[in-house]
Amino acid sequence: MNLLGIPYNQLTGSTPFTIFNISRIKVIAFTGNSLSGNLPNALCYGLPILKGLYLSINKLRGHMPTSSSSCCQHQILSLSENEFDGPIHSEIGRLSNLQLLYLGFNHFTGIIPQGIGNLVNLVELVMDKNYITGSVPISIFNISSLQILSLSTNNLSGFFPQEIGSLTKMHFLYLDENRFTGTY
Repeated sequence: MNLLGIPYNQLTGSTPFTIFNISRIKVIAFTGNSLSGNLPNALCYGLPILKGLYLSINKLRGHMPTSSSSCCQHQILSLSENEFDGPIHSEIGRLSNLQLLYLGFNHFTGIIPQGIGNLVNLVELVMDKNYITGSVPISIFNISSLQILSLSTNNLSGFFPQEIGSLTKMHFLYLDENRFTGTY
């Protein structure tokens, strides 16, 4: 089975943990439902070839599973518009094949981990509308493939690094509604 998906329906209740044990699935898509509960901490152990996880626009809550770093085949991780809270774990930097990372419209707190710069294949990084603090890590500007960077509506502060000029493939940059200072 390559795809397990029932997007944009009226599914409710907890995410069925048994789907995380179907080893031949490449894509799980449950976007736009009313699924609730926490994701299992052992998110990818039973999914060795999972490339895409689409769980946006649900009612999932709790912390981002730390074991998501074991999803080494991941190319797309879409968790936007849920009720996730807590920090974005530094282990996210281990998802070396990740191309699209959507974490916007949640309740994430803390800083953007430096390890995010290890995602050298990342094309889109969306973390808008959270409660992320601190400065933008310089490591983000090492991701030469980055085309969309959306960090708007957070509590980011400090000077914005001049290294932003190294993102030559950038198409869209959203930084509004933060607390940046300085002269540009």
